[in-house]
Amino acid sequence: MSEAVARDARRLSSVPKTPTDAPVLALTPAQFAADPQTGTRINEWLESVDAATRVRWALDNLPGPHALSSSFGSQAAVSLHLVAQAAPAIPVILVDTGYLFPETYQFVEQLRRDLALNIRTFSGAQSVAEFEARYGKLWEQGRTGLDQYLELRKVEPMRRALATLGTQSWFAGLRRSQAESRAKLAPLEVRDGRFKVHPILDWSDRDVYLYLKAHSLPYHPLWDRGYVSIGDWHSTKALHEVETAEELRFAGLKRECGIHGLEG
Repeated sequence: MSEAVARDARRLSSVPKTPTDAPVLALTPAQFAADPQTGTRINEWLESVDAATRVRWALDNLPGPHALSSSFGSQAAVSLHLVAQAAPAIPVILVDTGYLFPETYQFVEQLRRDLALNIRTFSGAQSVAEFEARYGKLWEQGRTGLDQYLELRKVEPMRRALATLGTQSWFAGLRRSQAESRAKLAPLEVRDGRFKVHPILDWSDRDVYLYLKAHSLPYHPLWDRGYVSIGDWHSTKALHEVETAEELRFAGLKRECGIHGLEG
């Protein structure tokens, strides 16, 4: 790596303690959501510090149990490593729709082993066979069918995972640059009555690359085959298969799966 790249990698790789001048948060999620002045103050401070400091602050200030969600997509190793090195035993929620790529399951096992992750897998209430017998291939039934599919195979299992684990504070690896629907993300939000933290929300693709490089972390196995946004095999396309980025997932019908409460 060049000197400049190495310097940036070190900046993104440190595991700091919470600064002594960091704000203290003693509000419940409901109180925080109802207090925009405090919300602005906390988020302005979180915007001013790096991702590792955001993670450390959240662990020190936000109520537990904590959890981290991951789709084990193309760049998932970043948030998994960043959060797990600060909280090694944190539950990592994986929603398994039953339609993940074989390479995704391999990636899950690779990162479970290499990062000693505490992965907790949640799936839909029905097996794939039972699901298709009842509903057919919902993802082929237009926007209405796709929305129903995502609710049953993604959103409901995630909702159940958070409830089962008693999660009070939820870490997620969303980034503003990933989609227009994510452009207004805040470092700290309240979602469905719990805190939600986005430590790498302001990272660029270059920041992601530097962090992966600094820690010898892998991209998803399908990355080199042109898959930059990876979900279920039936609704994910490689770059060479589409004309626009919007078509990479869900045939361009939508961008968000609904897990994070975002529209798009």
